[in-house]
Amino acid sequence: MSVLPAMLMAAEGSGPASPFEVNFGLFFWTWLVFITLFLLLKRFAWPAIVKATEEREQAIAKQLEEAKTLNAEAAAHIAEQQKLLGEAQSQGQQLLADAKQAADRERSLVLEKTKQAQEALLERAKQDIAAEREKALRALREEAVDLSLAVASKLIEQRLDSDGDRKLVVSYLGSLEETN
Repeated sequence: MSVLPAMLMAAEGSGPASPFEVNFGLFFWTWLVFITLFLLLKRFAWPAIVKATEEREQAIAKQLEEAKTLNAEAAAHIAEQQKLLGEAQSQGQQLLADAKQAADRERSLVLEKTKQAQEALLERAKQDIAAEREKALRALREEAVDLSLAVASKLIEQRLDSDGDRKLVVSYLGSLEETN
């Protein structure tokens, strides 16, 4: 036979057979051990347990207070950061607007300078054209004088070279221009 069934047989004869059956000896000793253990725990373990529980409760309350304080500080920091971010964005927009205005001013300045340079170039070209016209007219007059003198000398068969003759022809041509 094995050990386990032998123990079960021995236990069957000495103890209650039903779970609803009360054994007063076992009941008495159970209560006696329970009350003794309770009194020992109350005397030695209970104060330590209560003290540890109270310390833990105080530590938790302190941590909760610190968490509330830190949470309030974090909220204040968040609000400050949002305010700084808003200020930075507005400053950025202002810088962009200022840069755009400066670029517009610079562009208008460059356009104005270009327009002035163009007008100056046009005026200079007009002056150059007028000067070249005058030069061409003078050359034409001189050529006309020389041609007139050449024609006149051929007509009168003598050569007119003197300055007086030249002045006479120039004044005559000048009078012809004034009448036209």
